[in-house]
Amino acid sequence: MKFTLSWLKDHLETDATLEEILIKLTDIGLEVDGVDDRAAFKAFKIAKVLNAVPHPDADKLRVLTVDTGEGQPVQVVCGAPNARTGLVGVLGKPGDYVPGLDVTLSVGKIRGVESFGMMCSERELELSDEHNGIIDLPEDAPVGMSFASYMGLDDPIIEIGLTPNRADCTGIHGIARDLAAAGLGTLKRDVIAPVQGKGETPVKVVLDQDADKPFCTGFALRLIKGVKNGPSPKWMQQRLQAIGLRPINALVDITNYMTFDYGRPLHVFDAAKVQGNLTVRRAKEGETVLALDQRDYKLGENHYVIADEKGVESIAGIMGGEQSGCDENTTDVLIESALWDPRMIARTGRELGIISDARYRFERGVDSQMMVPGIEQATRLVLDLCGGEPALVESVGYKPYQPRDIVFPVAEVKRLTGIEVAYDAAAGILTRLGFGVSGDGKATLQVTVPSWRNDVEGKADLVEEVMRIYGINQIEPQPLPNMGSVNTKILTTMQIRTRLAKRMLATRGMMEAVTYSFIPEAHAKAFGGGARQLKLANPIAADMSDMRPSLLPGLLSAAQRNADRGFSDLALFEVSGTYEGDKPEQQRRVAGGIRRGTAGVEGAGRFWSGNAATVGVFDAKADALAVLEACGAPVDRLQIEAGGPSWYHPGRSGTLKLGPKVVLGYFGEFHPDALELLDVSGALCGFEVFIDAIPEPKQKSTCTKPALTLSQYQSVKRDFAFVVDAGVDAAAIVRAVSSADKKLIAGAQVFDIFTGTSLGEGKKSVAVEVLLQPLDRTLTDEDLDAVGKRIIESVTKQTGGILRG
Repeated sequence: MKFTLSWLKDHLETDATLEEILIKLTDIGLEVDGVDDRAAFKAFKIAKVLNAVPHPDADKLRVLTVDTGEGQPVQVVCGAPNARTGLVGVLGKPGDYVPGLDVTLSVGKIRGVESFGMMCSERELELSDEHNGIIDLPEDAPVGMSFASYMGLDDPIIEIGLTPNRADCTGIHGIARDLAAAGLGTLKRDVIAPVQGKGETPVKVVLDQDADKPFCTGFALRLIKGVKNGPSPKWMQQRLQAIGLRPINALVDITNYMTFDYGRPLHVFDAAKVQGNLTVRRAKEGETVLALDQRDYKLGENHYVIADEKGVESIAGIMGGEQSGCDENTTDVLIESALWDPRMIARTGRELGIISDARYRFERGVDSQMMVPGIEQATRLVLDLCGGEPALVESVGYKPYQPRDIVFPVAEVKRLTGIEVAYDAAAGILTRLGFGVSGDGKATLQVTVPSWRNDVEGKADLVEEVMRIYGINQIEPQPLPNMGSVNTKILTTMQIRTRLAKRMLATRGMMEAVTYSFIPEAHAKAFGGGARQLKLANPIAADMSDMRPSLLPGLLSAAQRNADRGFSDLALFEVSGTYEGDKPEQQRRVAGGIRRGTAGVEGAGRFWSGNAATVGVFDAKADALAVLEACGAPVDRLQIEAGGPSWYHPGRSGTLKLGPKVVLGYFGEFHPDALELLDVSGALCGFEVFIDAIPEPKQKSTCTKPALTLSQYQSVKRDFAFVVDAGVDAAAIVRAVSSADKKLIAGAQVFDIFTGTSLGEGKKSVAVEVLLQPLDRTLTDEDLDAVGKRIIESVTKQTGGILRG
C-alpha cells in the first residue's frame, strides 16, 4: 500500500515529522516497507531561455543561453522543437541524474558545441510519456527555484506492508484513523454529504442470485449526464503516478483515486454503451469478455459478471470491460458502487489470473457502510472535475450493517500480554479507533465493532487493538518461570524420538531432506492415499493436490532430481508427518529414508580395491532397525515378516511388527511399477518407521543408568543345525533358540543355510550359532547337554524343525 505524505495529511491534521510518522506506523502494526523522499527531483531547477540560436552544424539543434538564477548564464545544446527564446523550463546540470534516461549528466560537446546541461522533458523526469518537447512552464515560474518544490514533486512516498486482516487500511483514511488513535494528530472526520440528484437513474439493476447464498450484497448505481471527460487535474495525476498508477482520464482516475483514498473500489460505465438494464449474474460457460487490461478472458459458471442486454460488461468486483469503458467521448456516465462476497472475488481472481486493486480490497472485505457514501464522494469529484447533472442513486440488495457486540473484560489485556492497561485508557483507545464503547466503569467494556473492522471477532482481537496503540514496546521482557526441578523431562516423548531418529540416520551417512506435505494425486494413490478428505480445497499448484500418505514419494523425487544433476549416489531421510485421514489422530509421525546407487553405510563410489555394491533390501532393513533401536523400541522382541505394501518389491521387502497387530514399519527395495509412476530410476531401497507406534517406555524410579555387570566366567559357543520347512523364517528359529533359556543364552545368529535333495522336497537346513554366558558358575558338560535339549525342544515346538543328523 503506497501513499504520499500530503495525501495522508488530507485526512490527518498533524505537525509530526516524516520520521515520527514512519516510526509510529511500524509501532502500530503498519510496518513501513520503504520510503521514497523524491531526492531524484531535488537537483532540477527552473531555468529561463534567454536566447536560442540555430546550431552551426545541425539543422534540428539549437544553442540556448539559459538563466539558472545563480548569476552567470550557461550554454545548453537542445534538440526540442519547442525550444525558444523566453521559454521557462527545467534544467539538469552536470552531475544530475536523469531517471527517465538512466544517465548522469556531464559537460559534453554536441557537434562541436559545448553543452553544460540539459533542458528536460516530462518523460525524461518520468512525469508522463510526453516527449514531443521540453517542459514549458508559465512565464511567472520563479527562475532558480527547485522544480520539485514548485510542482509538489518533493512529496515523500510511503509504502507499508499490510497483513491480510487489515482491510480498513487499504484506504488512506483508515491509515490516518490509526495514526490519530495513536496520538499523532487529529482525524479529519469529513462527513460525506449526499449530492442531490434530479430524476431517477434510468438504468435499473437486477441481482440474479440465490437468496441464501448471495454473491452481491448490495449494488448502487448513479447516472450523471452532460459530463466533459478529459485529463484529470495535475494534482490528482501526480498522486496517482506517485503510487504507480497511470493517469487515463478524469472519470477513470476518480475511481482509482477513491480506491486508495477511502479503500472503496468503484467502476464507471459509459452510459451510451450500455444497452438496457444491468444484471448481476453467474457467467455462462464459454462467455468471454475483453477487459480493461486488453486481454480476453474466458468465463465459466463459477465466475460472476455484470451484464447488459448485449452481454458481459465487466467481471464483477475485479475488472471492467473495454466495451463499456469511458473515454474522451463520454458524455453520460454510470457510477457503480457494489459489495461482493470476498470468497467469490478471491476464487474468480485466482482462476482467471487477474490481480487488480479492486480484487485486492474486495477479497479482504471492504467497509459495507461506505457503499453509498463512496458513490456520493465520487459524484462530487465528477461534478467538480467534469461537470454534469446527477440523477438519484439506484440501490438494490443492500442491508444495513449489523454490528457485532463483544463483552470485553479489560483484565484480558494483562492476561494475554502481561501488561496492565487502565480501564479508561483501553476505552479511550477503542473509541479513537472507531469502536462503540460503553461499560460499567470498572472492569468490563461493551464494545461494538465498526463496519470497517470485519477482522475483529472476539476478546483477543480487542486486546491486540489496545496493545498495538498503547505500545507493544511497553511490554518488558520477562524470564520464563522455573516450572520444575533439574531432572524434570522438558521434551515430550515424540520430540525426543524425533531427535534421536534424526541423529541416528545422520550418523549412518544420510542427509536430511524437507519435502512438501502435498503431492500429486497419482503419487498419493500409488502409496496408499488419495482419499477424498485428504484433497486440498485450494492447492498452491496442480501437482500438489493431496496430503501425502507417505514420506517416500517426496524422497524418491528428490533423489531423482539430484541424480539428474549428476549426484547419483546419495542417501536421504526425513522425520515428519504423514496423513491417513483428516482427523488429528490420523496424522502419523514417521521416520523415512531412501538410499540410491551405491550409497551404503560404508560409503559410495568406485575404488581401486573394488567398487561399492549397490544398495538393497538389507541396507534398508539395517536403517529401519537402527531407528527403532535409537527410539527405544524392544528390538530383541521384533518380528520381521516377508513382504510389505504394494510399492515395495514383493520378494525384497519386509514388515517390522511387535506382536501380531502392532506394525512399526516397512523396508525393502521398490516395486518397478511404483518407480515408473514417479519417473524415478536406479537402484533404490527405502524404509518407513512409525515412531508414534513404538510403545511408551516404562517409568523408571531413576534416570541413572544401572551399573555395568560383567561376568567373570568363560562364555561358550555351540552350533545347531535344524531341518525345517522351506517356508519357515530364519528369524523364527532364532527367536525359538533365544527363548529356550533367557538367562543363559546371550545371543544367537544364523551362519549357514543349506538346501538340497538330501534333505527332502521343500526342506532346508538352518545353522545357528548360540552364545552361552553363565553369570554364577562355570558350565559343566551336564549343563551344556541340558541347555542343548531345551534349545532343540523349543525349536521343534515353535517351528516344527528337527536337529539335523
